[in-house]
Amino acid sequence: MTLSTLRQKFLAGETTPEAALRDLANDIATRDKQTGAYLSHDLESALAEASKADLSLPLGGIPIGIKDNINVLGQPCTCGSKFLAENYLSPYDATVIRKLRAAGAIPFGRLNMDEFAMGSATENSALQTTRNPHDHSRIPGGSSGGSAAAVADRTAIATLGSDTGGSIRQPASHCGVVGLKPSYGRVSRYGLVAFASSLDQIGPLTQSVEDAAMILQAIAGFDPLDSTSLDVPVPDYLANLNDGVKGMKLGLPHEYFGDGIDPGVRHTVEKTIAKLRELGAEIVDISLPHTEHAVATYYIIAPAEASSNLSRFDGIRYGHRTKQPADIADLYRKSREEGFGPEVKRRIILGTHVLSSGYYDAYYGRAQKVRTLIRQDFENAFQKVDAIISPVAPSPARKIGAGAADPLHEYLSDIFTLSANLAGIPGISIPCGSTDFDGAKNLPVGLQILAPHLEEAKLLRVAKAAEL
Repeated sequence: MTLSTLRQKFLAGETTPEAALRDLANDIATRDKQTGAYLSHDLESALAEASKADLSLPLGGIPIGIKDNINVLGQPCTCGSKFLAENYLSPYDATVIRKLRAAGAIPFGRLNMDEFAMGSATENSALQTTRNPHDHSRIPGGSSGGSAAAVADRTAIATLGSDTGGSIRQPASHCGVVGLKPSYGRVSRYGLVAFASSLDQIGPLTQSVEDAAMILQAIAGFDPLDSTSLDVPVPDYLANLNDGVKGMKLGLPHEYFGDGIDPGVRHTVEKTIAKLRELGAEIVDISLPHTEHAVATYYIIAPAEASSNLSRFDGIRYGHRTKQPADIADLYRKSREEGFGPEVKRRIILGTHVLSSGYYDAYYGRAQKVRTLIRQDFENAFQKVDAIISPVAPSPARKIGAGAADPLHEYLSDIFTLSANLAGIPGISIPCGSTDFDGAKNLPVGLQILAPHLEEAKLLRVAKAAEL
């Protein structure tokens, strides 16, 4: 059941938070053996919290699954990596966890992910394989694959993920759930293990748009512990959720509807566009002319920031430490060689290169200038339209292992999502139907909706109207 439905049952006395947790634990025990969304869960601690739940709070007694790069006091935070899997326990709660608890929610379960959030399939996890609940031979998407798969498999009511270039929206699309990336600065990043600090955002994955609005209401807001957090009012995201799209202008960027889209994805998205038109929206053709440079720009900026952020994993302070190093340099080298997986190493090498002397201006400096142009594209577009709609991904979920030989092809799968991170604007993926693909029937397809910076209320309003 959805978060809002479960809350109603709590208030009506039809069930209790403890019973809901035990039901979820049973579902995890029976179904998650195939899906592999969960890395761990602590039922006893969650039951202790549930026994004291204040049902009058907006999320009172609701269990929420947590992506394994968000710190929860006393729980593992592996980031899907061998580096943190051995003995690291979080010494504090991330701000989003404190806010969830303040709203009455109960963090329950650690969810699998691509190592340090670097990937689009959850195949880069060093700990286990997560499978798409709709077809266990296929990826759930990534990097928040565990968070999306758990909601789709009904082993979680709702979850938190993180989105650096599409890591909430793309797995939401592949798994047929709702995934919301807030505006940069809307939700605190304090307690999120950093991948690319100018791009990362925490957001919810849920079964409905209303549920996403409820969780965003709880976790949004200024946080002095995050220097990038914005001190601006947080609106009531539920107040105008059902106002519809009549009179709104919705933009279709022709760069997002090119030759690379699977025909089934295109057809499914176009049916939803037709529905929005019938509901009174005006569909407007627009252009985002610098889209062709977005992938190259992202894969300079994100690895550069990652190489800096991951330098703290050195075998000295916490995490994996190699056995019997010859000297301090050998300790650094072997600890990182043993602890990091291939994709993380690839991005560290790339990021270090573009930041190195003689290359900084040619690569990183230029990428930041193109990033400004991409942001200006959106600013210009939003002078003409209220929101932008597009596919989330060029195709539905591929088979597990099919992308292993071609990292560049994997990077291109994020082409419709990563521009929103570069621009700092909010985006959401909602299920808009299904299609046949690569020998499989009825694979989920997601519709992406983008809105101006800090306009999550408008984003959710459009998403609610388009929701199946």
